[in-house]
Amino acid sequence: MNLWPRFQLEKEAPEEVDIRVPILEVMDGCMKEMRKTKWWWRLRRRRRVGMGRLDRERTRRRVGMGFKLRPELTNNNDEVEEKEEMASAAIFSSLRRRRSPSLEAFLAPVDLTDVALVQTLASLTAEIVSSFSDMRFYFQRKNSRSLVRKMEVFLVLLEYMRDSGLSLSWTTELCLKELYLLLYRSKILLDYCSQSSKLWLLLQNHSISGHFHDLNQEISTLLDVFPMEDVELGDDVREQVELLRRQSRSAKLFIDKDDEALRIRFFRFLDQFENSQIPDPDELRSFLVVRLRIQDPKSCRNEIEFLEEQIVNHEGDNEPTVGVLNGFVALTRYSRFLLFGFEEDEVELGRGTLKKLRKGILSQEIADTFITIPKDFCCPISLDLMRDPVIISTGQTYDRRSISRWVEEGHCTCPKTGQMLIKTCIFPNRALRNLIMQWCTAHGIPYDPPECTESFVVASPTKAALEANRATAALLIQQLANGSQVAKTVAAREIRLLAKTGRENRAFIAEAGAIPHLRTILLSVNPVAQENSVTAMLNLSIYDKNKSRIMDEEGCLESIVEVLRFGQTTEARENAAATLFSLSAVHDYKKRIAYVEGAIEALAGLLREGTPRGKKDAVTALFNLSTHIDNCARMIEARAVTALVNALRNEGVAEEAAGALALIVRQASGAEAVGNEEMAVAGLISMMRCGTAKGKENAVAALLELCRSGGATTKEKVVKAPSLAGLLQNLLFTGTKRARRKAASLAREFQRCENTVIHYGGLAVGYALAGNSATSRDSALSGDVSVQMAIPVPVL
Repeated sequence: MNLWPRFQLEKEAPEEVDIRVPILEVMDGCMKEMRKTKWWWRLRRRRRVGMGRLDRERTRRRVGMGFKLRPELTNNNDEVEEKEEMASAAIFSSLRRRRSPSLEAFLAPVDLTDVALVQTLASLTAEIVSSFSDMRFYFQRKNSRSLVRKMEVFLVLLEYMRDSGLSLSWTTELCLKELYLLLYRSKILLDYCSQSSKLWLLLQNHSISGHFHDLNQEISTLLDVFPMEDVELGDDVREQVELLRRQSRSAKLFIDKDDEALRIRFFRFLDQFENSQIPDPDELRSFLVVRLRIQDPKSCRNEIEFLEEQIVNHEGDNEPTVGVLNGFVALTRYSRFLLFGFEEDEVELGRGTLKKLRKGILSQEIADTFITIPKDFCCPISLDLMRDPVIISTGQTYDRRSISRWVEEGHCTCPKTGQMLIKTCIFPNRALRNLIMQWCTAHGIPYDPPECTESFVVASPTKAALEANRATAALLIQQLANGSQVAKTVAAREIRLLAKTGRENRAFIAEAGAIPHLRTILLSVNPVAQENSVTAMLNLSIYDKNKSRIMDEEGCLESIVEVLRFGQTTEARENAAATLFSLSAVHDYKKRIAYVEGAIEALAGLLREGTPRGKKDAVTALFNLSTHIDNCARMIEARAVTALVNALRNEGVAEEAAGALALIVRQASGAEAVGNEEMAVAGLISMMRCGTAKGKENAVAALLELCRSGGATTKEKVVKAPSLAGLLQNLLFTGTKRARRKAASLAREFQRCENTVIHYGGLAVGYALAGNSATSRDSALSGDVSVQMAIPVPVL
């Protein structure tokens, strides 16, 4: 007996509906009518899923190191059944974040006729059946097969309707459009299970099982409201559909016991590292090679890369957490080298990098229109459109994900200014976010700002991850010392990647003795080995204590400079320059670096002829070196001054170049060298006119010092520059505090030279910022120059 009365929709057609309205809006009117009936609420009560209650269940019931859902022991069978159905609460948004089809896939084909709609649904269902009916799913086998069999029944129904040429009532058409959405979600889930990594599917065993159960519930609801009496079906087709409805209605959440046992076993390996124990190699081999069929280095590396991608795309409310995922990445990396060794073929080794992370819909849309994005809307770290702009303690704005990752990697300075981060609090820049949303709307770019909190989302490394990485580092350094050339290259690459994140990793890698072995590879004839070794040095040098280890290692600094001069790849030379910048953060090392043969000359050459990133690395290194008073002569001798003057015309590095020149001209010899450059004054004047706020600061500071230290000829060249007076007037009113102070001082120099009084808005220049005295002039060199500084650690 059928206990589920079917809602009898009115036979009269409703008011005409605009076919351009998405299906969810069309359904709204129908839902309002259906909710007036008692049976609808009985159906909804039975289908209801409680997300908040499920989250609490997950929090309370922890088994081992993972979360396991189970109903509480109770004598009330109805309550048990309700709790089991609650386990289906898993949202599709987690799947859509990673692998989303185009937006049109989630809107029903509202512009199709009856025949075309049925044909479209039949083609889509046939595609699903043909693609997945013979596919071997490694996990979620039973759930996947069950879903494919349901698709086969829908295919029988749709093919019968197509071949019969039946006309559709508006209620039938409405249900078929909802079926279209259901079919696409089924295809996405099956694709996800067939293409995701094995370890990730294992970790998401409960969640993905919930997705399958959700689809079962949706199929049941759809068949309950499908107007069977309006469609003339054959008896055999009707029986299959009725059977499918009964089966979907009685379906329970299914979690494969074998899959669950493997998941718990995976957590136990991590638990061993958490307790400072090294897992048994035989057990690791049995788990990865025998049970999961991960049988070669390439497969293992793909698993690692997939897990790392999930960390990058992780949302705060998802399980497992970033800390746990980092532990599994470390465990898998350790197993990769323990079980499969270090030998790789040249094709795979030539990659030398992680695969580029797959871009989502938003990133792909932005990539097509990147050149039109206003500069202020782009994050200074990622150079991509900011989705969630936030302000840090230095006043700079970044995308939340980028700045959180920057801090997580161990940095404690502002990427743009180089200032220390006194506080780790961040605040949403709502005004900028609204401007970005308006711009995206005007240009047709989808923009969906995420939910945000008011602090950095930084996951502290778990003990398990640290211990696994420490064990991996020991294996890598052993290969650096005694392995073959290929093994050394692989080990250098992995140390480079391991040192990319986390100060703890950088600390124990250096403590284990990696630096001397990396130094020997710096001059390797193998370009991949050289590039990986110098980048590993760069990543290690970010940790302050490692700077002294690198500088104290005999011949290490000279080898880095040699790579800068004669490196076999562009990236190797750029990373060598970035390494010198990182090392020069220590004042005592600046003179030593500058007087290494060819160091300044190579940086100047990179600034003249390098890529945009290479020029940035070179100019920041030159700026750091110019803050040491004894390096001025070397800068002039190596023709670095000429390179810095020419860089004033390059928007990407002009700000830093002006800052370096402002330091160099403090000495008479430096001022003379800059004054002799034909384009120096014109370049600084142009910077005052069109540069950034800090660029204008540096430019006016450099011109002021030229007037004071460059002699009469240079001073005359400055004060006679076209439009100087107007630029000074503008800077006095609109510049930063430091820029106004420097502009007032330069205006006095201008006034003395011209022997005339210049008034701005009725006030004499002598009134403005009279505090600019010799005391302020004698301030620290670096403190008087404002410049963007960042240590670029490439994600390769």
